[in-house]
This record gives sequence, structure tokens and C-alpha cells, in this order.
Amino acid sequence: MKIRLPFLCLILTCMLACAQDKNPINTENTYDIVVSDLSIPWGFTFLPDKSILITEKSGKLIHFKNGKKTSIKGLPKIYVRGQGGLLDIVCHPDYKNNGWFYFSYASPEGEGNGGNTAIARAKLKGDSITNFQLLYKATPNTTKGQHFGSRLVFNKEGYLFFTIGERGERDINPQDITRDCGKIYRINADGSIPADNPFVNTINAKKAIYSYGHRNPQGMTLHPTTKEIWTHEHGPKGGDEINIIKPGKNYGWPVISYGVNYSGTAFTDISKKEGMEEPLHYWDPSIAPSGMAFISSDNYGNWKGNLLVGSLKFQYLDRCTIKDNKVVAEERLLNGLGRVRSVEQGPDGYIYVGIENIGIVKLKRK
Repeated sequence: MKIRLPFLCLILTCMLACAQDKNPINTENTYDIVVSDLSIPWGFTFLPDKSILITEKSGKLIHFKNGKKTSIKGLPKIYVRGQGGLLDIVCHPDYKNNGWFYFSYASPEGEGNGGNTAIARAKLKGDSITNFQLLYKATPNTTKGQHFGSRLVFNKEGYLFFTIGERGERDINPQDITRDCGKIYRINADGSIPADNPFVNTINAKKAIYSYGHRNPQGMTLHPTTKEIWTHEHGPKGGDEINIIKPGKNYGWPVISYGVNYSGTAFTDISKKEGMEEPLHYWDPSIAPSGMAFISSDNYGNWKGNLLVGSLKFQYLDRCTIKDNKVVAEERLLNGLGRVRSVEQGPDGYIYVGIENIGIVKLKRK
């Protein structure tokens, strides 16, 4: 029997799609668009009055209130290149009383061409920022456009954690604690270094480093029960990871990995090594994760306690069922809607998702 070429191509296409789509598609969720017409909503945070501060990677800070978007003036100079620009944003836990919000961005400040990730705080007054303070600036500057990080999370003790990617210097930065980049950091809310940070007494070490051996962490969240810091990070081709962050630990990049070079060649032949932390979960093929949040409210029934991770590559929200700190099941939500960039649980207990070229949507469940 002859099989026509177009029919054969159709069969092969379907087989490939099925092979890649390992997770079932959920058809029981819907969404409402809360903020429309956003390009790359890299991060967002809710204010006590239920308005939202939103970062656009292009360098715009937007205040969404009463259905209206206002561009906020007074931002520092932002280095927009590749994956760099205006990045994450979070409110101080006591924002209602002190008015501080914190944001990360690619900054050209300092010596050398290009830029690197910076952490700052400011207050909002009308349509402008005030009381701007630069808290941390990674060095050196570089014109490379990849791996800026960067997520921000306050823990229950009021420390600010932030991530900075290894800036494309795989074999130089992540394993060297005397250099910035490829690290997760911890500082006090005023930018000072906590006295019990793991490397404060190590000669020449960057004192703000909390853990090292990371590639490009673009997801970080606080576990609602254990209060541990969870992160995910981009691997190369394969090897995207979820990790629980512990002080002073080495997470292995690029010595251990489940990924390979984008060309398909190997850069390491091991996925575990003594003294290096293994991920609690990894994706192969890579999903290109961005944004991360636990469901801690009762709004979604038996989804409470699930972890949500955005996928840039495959354009869905990954609902991960966790048991004993392992991902035991995954399900695709908002499948094909767009590149998921940011995920937050709002003050109303609902999940809000920043999707490129759409905006911020509110996840519903029938």
C-alpha cells in the first residue's frame, strides 16, 4: 500500500507532538484578563489597596489601579539587552507602614561596558518613585545579553533573597564565590549583609552570597508551610531544575547537570557529585521555566499545596503535585495561551499569571 507524503508528514507531526506533550491538558480551567496589553510582564506585586505594580522588561514600571495603567517616572537608567531589562518586583512585608518596594533590573552603573543585575528599593508617590536606594549591584559589567536572573522574595524573618544568573560565563562565575553571578543572595531589607550569611568570614568572598553553582534562576518562592526558599532555574538543552535552597550549598552548575550543550554535545558526563546538591526535580526536554508560586489558599480545592511553574518554551502553566518534596504529577494549565513569564498568588487567594503579549490573567477553575 502506498502512503502519500503529505499523509505521512501529518502522522509524524502528530507523533512528535504526542511525544513532547507528556502532561495531560487540563480543560477545566478558565481565566479572566485582569490587565491587558502588556508585552513582557516580567514581574508584578499587589499593593495593600489591591492595585498592582507591574514591570515591563522594556523598562517601564506600570501602576494598575481602578482599571487604569499609569507609567511611573523616575526609574534609574536600565540596560535593556537580550534577557536584561526591568525585571522582578516585590513589596516589603510591612509595606503598609513603610512604603518600600524592591525591584531588580539590568544596570549599566559601574565600570565597564554593558550591564549587570542590580537590586534597588524605592517608594511610590503619585506617578513617580521617590527615596530611590541602590542596594546591590553585581560586577563586572558585560555586554552579554543572557542570564541576568532575577527573582526577589522576602522570607518570614524579613530577609530579602534575590537571584542573579551566571551571565553566560559558565566556566568562570557560578563555582567562584569571590565573583558575582550564578548565585542566590541574601541581604537585610536596608541592603546590609546579615551577620550569619554563610560566607561572611570567607576571605575575598562576596558576603551577600547564600548559595552558589546556579545557572539562571528565574523562579523563586517561599514554601507556605516549611517557609523554605524554593527556586527553579534554566538548564541548557535539558536539565531545567527545581531546588530547595540551603545556606552555603553548591548546586553544581556546570559540574553536574542533566542537560547538554545547545548543539547536542556534552559538557559534563555526571549528574551527581559529593558536596553538590541534586535537584528535587528536573525537566528534559527543557520547558524554559519562569515564574513560580505555591497555591496556599482554598480557592482551588485539592490543588492546595501544588506548585505552579510557568513555561516560556511550551507556553503553559505547569501544575506540579508535590509529595515528600518530589514532583509526583504534572498538568498543563492555560495551555498554548502564551509564554508564561510570572506567577503570583494574589491577596484574594487566586492565582495571577503574567503572559507575554497578553497581560495578567486570573486563573479560574470550574
